[in-house]
Amino acid sequence: MRLSIFWRLVLTYLVIIGVMTAVNLYALLQIRTLAGLNTEVGSHHHPEIDSAKRLLTSFYEQIQSEKKYVAVPAAIFLEHFDEESKEFQQVLHSLQTRDASEPEIRLLKEVERVQQSQLSLFHAQLAEPIGKQSESGVDYDERRNALAGRISSTLRQYIGLHEARIAVGVDESRASSVHAESVTRHLVLVALLFGLGLAAVASYNILRPLRRLQAVIQEMGQGNFRASLDGQAPRELRELGDTVKWMGTKLQQLDDIKSEFLAHVSHELRTPMASIQEGTHLLLDEIPGPLTQDQRTTLRIMSDSSRRLMYLISTILDLSKMEAGMMEYRFAPTDLKRMAEVSVNKIRLLADAKHVQLLVEAPVERYWVRADSARIEQVLDNLLSNALKYSPEGAVVRLHMTPGRDEGLLFVAVTDAGPGIPAEEVPHIFERFYQGRTKTRHASVGSGLGLALAKKVVEAHGGRIWVDSEVGKGTTVRFILCLTKPGVLG
Repeated sequence: MRLSIFWRLVLTYLVIIGVMTAVNLYALLQIRTLAGLNTEVGSHHHPEIDSAKRLLTSFYEQIQSEKKYVAVPAAIFLEHFDEESKEFQQVLHSLQTRDASEPEIRLLKEVERVQQSQLSLFHAQLAEPIGKQSESGVDYDERRNALAGRISSTLRQYIGLHEARIAVGVDESRASSVHAESVTRHLVLVALLFGLGLAAVASYNILRPLRRLQAVIQEMGQGNFRASLDGQAPRELRELGDTVKWMGTKLQQLDDIKSEFLAHVSHELRTPMASIQEGTHLLLDEIPGPLTQDQRTTLRIMSDSSRRLMYLISTILDLSKMEAGMMEYRFAPTDLKRMAEVSVNKIRLLADAKHVQLLVEAPVERYWVRADSARIEQVLDNLLSNALKYSPEGAVVRLHMTPGRDEGLLFVAVTDAGPGIPAEEVPHIFERFYQGRTKTRHASVGSGLGLALAKKVVEAHGGRIWVDSEVGKGTTVRFILCLTKPGVLG
């Protein structure tokens, strides 16, 4: 089952949000790891170092109180010594009760043992008689200094051990931070690219059916009412496509009814119009009897009108055949320059009456095209008649032919000096029954079928027809046909 546009967008957004959430969670975990390393450094190693430094300070103060008491046996110095000794024991006991590694425990025990040795040495010295204290003073000082050096060295080893672990923690924190930053940057980039790619895929899956539907509607606007939306599409667009298809079917039915009606009416009108035209010619030839001047003028008007109506009926029938695919073309190598001269001669009398000059600009040599001469002549007749109709008196109508040997094409252009066609009307002038707003004082209103028929004929010959026009400067209708050689039909 194809997902609807709503659920496609919802799932796309959910996936993008999920990816970005995963990236944020990873970043939070890395931040928590870094915070743990910093907490370990701040809550464990630094307090241990501070305590060890306090031990070292307390021990030095003990030594100073001891020296003072030995020099001057005052009770105050002994009290200071006892206080410093108790503080030393308390701090040392506090360090020993904390979580510590094996090397740390070993160093703390060594400090405790040496400190106890130093206390034993001091009390032994106090127990000596006063006379003997002076005799053993030098040996006592040496032993006391040795113990003090061992405690100082051991505590400094303890401090160095924690400082080394702080350095390792800082290095690990820095390395982890760099790694986390790099991984997070790559994850963000991947998430961004993934999100953009997913959004592009979702947009493409929605826009592609929309473009196909737009193309279908454009084809219907050009008259192909059987166009339909093919391929898979979201549910909403499929429903819209079905609606457009239903509309196209209805329009096709209406178009078929219209074409059938026009063809039927044209066919039914052709026979009585031919009878009227033949009867008018008989009267003009005075077969039934002589005519007055007023009668002859009236019959000529009737003859011209019936001829125009017969031409209109024939054009409608031809267009109906072309649209139904029933028009038969007899292709043969055709001298287009000769055909152009024939078409120009047809309207020369009308051009002279309007004082319009007809110019054929073509190479001296003959150029042959693969064409149905009768149909191409019909195209030239329509284009020249339109150019003459919209040209003012004293203007020039040009029929220009240019061969393109490299492309194998013959370029034909019919140019007038009329009022021109507004840009917004140019795309519609090849539509059936279309009559633009541009009118001239002397031009009669046409049927809007000549250019539609010309387009059908030129395209049936594998060519292309288009219009270049500028308001106030005239119009040029151009078309191209494929060149061939005399006697070559392919």
